[in-house]
Amino acid sequence: MLKFAAIATTLAMTTPAVAAEPVPPTVLPPALAWSGASEKLVAPAGDPWITPAEAAGFRTTPRFDEMRSWLEHLDKASPLISVASFGKTGEGRDLLMVRASKGSAGKPVVLVQAGIHSGEIDGKDAGLMLLRDIAMRGKQDLLDRVDLVFVPILNIDGHERASPWNFLHVRGPDAKGTEGNARDINLNRDYSKLDTPEVRAIVALLQRLDPVLYIDCHVSGGFDMQYDVTYTYAGWGKYARHRATALWLEQRFGPTVKAALTRAGHEPIIYPSPIDTRDPQKGIRYSPEGPRYSTGYGDFIGVPTVLVENHMLKPYRQRVLGTYVLLEAALELAAQDADRIAEAKAIDRAERPVQLLTRWTPAKQPIGWVDRFKGVAFDTYRSPATGRMEQRWTGKRITFRMPIIGQDPVESVRLPVAWLVPAAQREVIEKLRLHGIGFEALASDRTLPVDTVHLQDVKLAKAHDGRIPVEARFTHEQAETMVRAGTVRVPADQPLGLLAAALLEPESQDSFLAWGLFPEVLSPPAGTEDFVMAPILDALLQSNPQVRLTFESKLAADAAFASDPEARMAWLAERLPHRDPFSHVYPVLRELPQAGG
Repeated sequence: MLKFAAIATTLAMTTPAVAAEPVPPTVLPPALAWSGASEKLVAPAGDPWITPAEAAGFRTTPRFDEMRSWLEHLDKASPLISVASFGKTGEGRDLLMVRASKGSAGKPVVLVQAGIHSGEIDGKDAGLMLLRDIAMRGKQDLLDRVDLVFVPILNIDGHERASPWNFLHVRGPDAKGTEGNARDINLNRDYSKLDTPEVRAIVALLQRLDPVLYIDCHVSGGFDMQYDVTYTYAGWGKYARHRATALWLEQRFGPTVKAALTRAGHEPIIYPSPIDTRDPQKGIRYSPEGPRYSTGYGDFIGVPTVLVENHMLKPYRQRVLGTYVLLEAALELAAQDADRIAEAKAIDRAERPVQLLTRWTPAKQPIGWVDRFKGVAFDTYRSPATGRMEQRWTGKRITFRMPIIGQDPVESVRLPVAWLVPAAQREVIEKLRLHGIGFEALASDRTLPVDTVHLQDVKLAKAHDGRIPVEARFTHEQAETMVRAGTVRVPADQPLGLLAAALLEPESQDSFLAWGLFPEVLSPPAGTEDFVMAPILDALLQSNPQVRLTFESKLAADAAFASDPEARMAWLAERLPHRDPFSHVYPVLRELPQAGG
């Protein structure tokens, strides 16, 4: 025993200690002084139901296992609370949802999620406090006419990679999770393409619950300002794809939560997305959104959806308390307006848009102004690292007139009668099913008027979010075509027709094609021997004067082309009567109206 102790002591003396992760230097600008009525929400030290963040003075946030243990303890103590799993993360952790309910079936549901970006974790700790107060502190009346379903962390795998080096621009807690999941995919870019188990699970939960309100809690980037709690909706209201739910958010949600936050001592505003963080006075951006984002997706499916963007430089305690106030006000309003929201959703889902806006550009003139925007002053210094002038925020409160920059439409596409997806495109068909989009397989071969889309000037964009996006110019060719039995027909005339359009229209920035789900279309045509192809192309030049003139002009204008035999052959091969059915051809056909229909 003594010999073992001596060996252990020797090993301890000779084995180097594991170095602690170095802490980044403190470089954030001064925090603005704040106090508010919401501070009364914090449980006192020693309270048996104090949350881990409150017990730590909001310096830290609990890891997943500690949070789960706390929630399961609350579940056992209160009949109002139930904890369940609604899926698994990429690394196999349980995706947790907490339902707060008085048990009556059929009540409307408010769905709140936190930690889709796990370094932006305010919603988690605010939700734990609110659940505690509903279960144990007399706020059970919030559940009289509505249920709360709370997802405390959507990106759990990223959450467990906590480090003080993550989200350096966010003031607290001490260690934060990552933006991406275990594959480093940004979950708030995945709602359309559904590459991650986390977003597939939350989309399935949205279908199951069909909530009256969906709230996604974030923390902003950008510039320093006086506002602490900001929030917004898809398209900033003006550019929403579905107007009835957008109007409810603008006319009811925004004013209600703004009043509640102001009463509690916070500074709320619609999220000011900056045109240029280096020059805030250039304005804030209002623009349409695609279904890659939670808010855009909610808009496309007709669910009122709110993005909460707490300001990054406000202390963690202040941000958590502001989120609590917003969530409580949202629950009260959703209960009061449940019938009104249901009517708005029904109106939106009954619409059958005939066009999809696919491209837009900043408007040349502001569409509005914030007359006294509450900003913070900054000066500049020359950074030895960057060699340019960098901002240094001073903490001095200022106001200025902030322009609102809207968007002008550049491109819209008219929707077809339906989209025809070949049966071999199983990944795409499965994603349509996961989205809840209606479709059916053709029982027999059918001859239909269709639009075939050809890709030209194809470029691969910079890889991000697990995909290599595709950019191209498109040409359309209409003809009657025999469509094989088993082809999946996706009608535009359905409640999710606009979502189907965003996913299947090639011009859409969130289409499956744009996200690179059809890599086979980029393959060159099957080749043959040059001694066979060359005389065929020679004959084309002899028999087609228009091709010959265009070819000669290109030879004269482009020396590199003229000196590249392979490029010359490829250019001419594209003009042969026979077209390769796969290369640079979008495999999804667009069904057109019948003649005279």
